[in-house]
Amino acid sequence: MLTVSQVSKSYGGRTLFSDASLQINRGDRIGLIGANGAGKSTLFSLILGENEPDDGSVTFQRGVSVGYLPQESAPSGDETILHLALSGVPEWDSYALEPKAKRILSGLAFRETDFERVARTMSGGWIMRAHLAKLLVMEPDLLLLDEPTNHLDLESLGWFQNYLAAYGGSIVTISHDRAFLNAICDTIVEISRQRLHRYTGTYDEFVEQKKAREEQYLAAYKNQQREIEHLQDFINRFRAKASKAAQAQERIKRLDKMERLAPPEQAEATVKFRFPQPQRSGQKVMELTSVRQAYGSHVVYEDLNLTVERDQRTVLVGPNGAGKSTLLKILAGMLPLEAGERTPGHNVSTGYFAQQRVETLDLKRTVLQEATSLPRYVSDEAARSVLGSFLFRGDDVFKTVGVLSGGEKSRLALVKLLLDPPNFLLLDEPTTHLDMPSIDALVNALRQYQGTLVFVSHDVHFIRALATSVLHVHAGRLTPYAGNYEYYLEKSQAVGEREALVAKLHNHQPTFEKAVEAPAAKAAAPTPGLGLKEIREQRRAESEANKAAAKARRQQEARIAKLEAEVVALEKQQKELTAQLEDPALYDQPSKALEINRQLAGITDALEAANEAWMTATEELAEA
Repeated sequence: MLTVSQVSKSYGGRTLFSDASLQINRGDRIGLIGANGAGKSTLFSLILGENEPDDGSVTFQRGVSVGYLPQESAPSGDETILHLALSGVPEWDSYALEPKAKRILSGLAFRETDFERVARTMSGGWIMRAHLAKLLVMEPDLLLLDEPTNHLDLESLGWFQNYLAAYGGSIVTISHDRAFLNAICDTIVEISRQRLHRYTGTYDEFVEQKKAREEQYLAAYKNQQREIEHLQDFINRFRAKASKAAQAQERIKRLDKMERLAPPEQAEATVKFRFPQPQRSGQKVMELTSVRQAYGSHVVYEDLNLTVERDQRTVLVGPNGAGKSTLLKILAGMLPLEAGERTPGHNVSTGYFAQQRVETLDLKRTVLQEATSLPRYVSDEAARSVLGSFLFRGDDVFKTVGVLSGGEKSRLALVKLLLDPPNFLLLDEPTTHLDMPSIDALVNALRQYQGTLVFVSHDVHFIRALATSVLHVHAGRLTPYAGNYEYYLEKSQAVGEREALVAKLHNHQPTFEKAVEAPAAKAAAPTPGLGLKEIREQRRAESEANKAAAKARRQQEARIAKLEAEVVALEKQQKELTAQLEDPALYDQPSKALEINRQLAGITDALEAANEAWMTATEELAEA
């Protein structure tokens, strides 16, 4: 279908591709990955003929149709949303395809009343969805999708993922979403060191294959280096001796003919940074009391009460439109309350990263000017240090913000947040536009962050790595789950990892309350036809059974009480150890810090086991 053959491409002295090749066949489902700036979008432009390679060729089979979704800024005019969705097919076929276009638009979360809206009156994200609908109506032989999940909410993403799974054409998609790549791709192509490296399998399988391949190559390289060393040593020692000269010459020939393995490549530059640790807040970080919030006649929250405590790392989940982003804005003080109170705790400073935060950047400033445009003074040197951690290096800091990619703008917005660090961090979809190495680096930094974190994300990998508690939002109600995402999946009985993010659940977190004791069973009526002796025997047996049941119940209650006490004690130990780890002086004694970390890991595991045992015991008591 498509052959990229020995392509080379450079921009401004920087080489993106050198002798790169790729074959795309019918039915391929390819995930194209690589660091920001590696050349993913450039490869698309070469395939589309928008750019010419410096060397090599891009060749299509005759008659292959191609559809392309850019990462951002697709055009729109005075056409309606429905007409835009139909604009990729000949006009005489549009009427016949109108029902299909409406089904696809509905799947992408457009309402029927949106179909006749003028496209340019809608937001950029909705225009991008309409362009995506246009491609799906066209059904080209090859779909090129550049970060297609960035503009989709979770429910639309689920529909889109299922649609692509049944799509008849070939797909090449650039994406940082591991779950999306795992769901639709059977091949991963990585851009690394100016080449295209192909792996068969999902993204998770790619990670394992790449690790194994790198380990094998390193072992082969070390073996060859040892062989070269031994041959060279023999040559150096014996080439001057007549009796060994022939053998030395034979080894020289072997060295000359040997195909030398290149040294293993060093890891590519990734975002590496630590949050400058903020001042410690009080135990109660934020309290919402009897809050009412509405948009016109649509009431999002009525009598909302919530307390956020120090060191919590909470992910908000629930159906789209349930109010997760609104709750973040309320916590951040970004919305005027219609009723109720928002009460910050002692010494609390709040930082809010909005989904559209990149839109607040001044496009005319340079990267460095934008990074230092903060309420508090930040030196150019300090700013450049953090910018360098986010891959803005050298003259990159003098680029204007307007020429940056979506991912670069997101990284710049994060830099601004980190240069003035809060102790209460609210993040709304922080991984959008970030590449995978940047996401992993952000995860590592947030693991070290010593403040309080509440966030919304559709990235399951990001959630699993960070969340220690889950707050389910639905119909104005908040349901807490005092455990990580695995705990939430189990207790909410969700059907899948991604579906659980938008599920309309009604399960409530179990609390440490004693099970209500059921009233004692009444004695059964005597079996008709029995004599007095048999009746007494029956009642004696029933009495013994009741006594045994009561004893078993008391034993189970005692076990539950013991487990409750164990949980309370473990939680206390966990809190104490965590407080010790927050003391900067501890890190002057690395061995002690390591030991406390080990103890904390053991306590955390024990606490999870104790909680599970408590749940099992209470369920058994309830069944009894």
